[in-house]
Amino acid sequence: MKLLPLSLAALSLMLPLHAQDAAKSAVNLAIKAEVHGGTEGRINSFNEISKKGEAKLVFLGDSITQGWEGAGKAAWNTWADYKPANFGIGGDRTEHILWRLDHGNFDGLKPKLVVLMIGTNNTGHRKAEEPAADTAAGVKAILDKLHTKLPDTKVLLLGIFPRGEKSTDKLRVHNAAINDLLKPLADGKSITFMDIGSSFLQPDGTLSKDIMPDLLHLSPKGYEIWASAIKDKVAELMK
Repeated sequence: MKLLPLSLAALSLMLPLHAQDAAKSAVNLAIKAEVHGGTEGRINSFNEISKKGEAKLVFLGDSITQGWEGAGKAAWNTWADYKPANFGIGGDRTEHILWRLDHGNFDGLKPKLVVLMIGTNNTGHRKAEEPAADTAAGVKAILDKLHTKLPDTKVLLLGIFPRGEKSTDKLRVHNAAINDLLKPLADGKSITFMDIGSSFLQPDGTLSKDIMPDLLHLSPKGYEIWASAIKDKVAELMK
């Protein structure tokens, strides 16, 4: 008979935990700045580049952006005249870039243009279960922070690249939904939006492993496509 009150007490203690879990799930993690553990060395290298104040064109993003240093090394020469810098970190989500911007990235640097693409890791990490609006809010928070730090810098905001073999891929569909929400963030002044995703696709909408070997990251050919798709717009915005 003494076990019954204990069981009821245990149940009563569990209720607040469930309430806490519900509250936690309602928090938009995409806008909560968070350090990406293990990447501090690369972050510090960006801070050193920032302190020098020389870069005029900065690519900001995740592993797809970081890949300009690998598979995209040849295509990177497209930007040679602009004193470019690569601020891409593999695995970064919107919240990680927000943390970087609070901890030295761009401090002392005033580029003419930032090319921003971020969000596919929000989709992948949370298996497309986070509302598209959450990731879009994270991107907007980045744009707002960039404007505060760099009021005279323009931003070329890119739609998240397609992923997965087919157009019906769950994660690709989610990225497309995010892109629909990113387009209105362009103001026609300091922020320009481009969705170049179709440039990577076959006529039937599929992704070729010749362009994205793992159906996410670009091959050298993929980086050539990326460079070709935006080079005229970059030249225009760099004037």
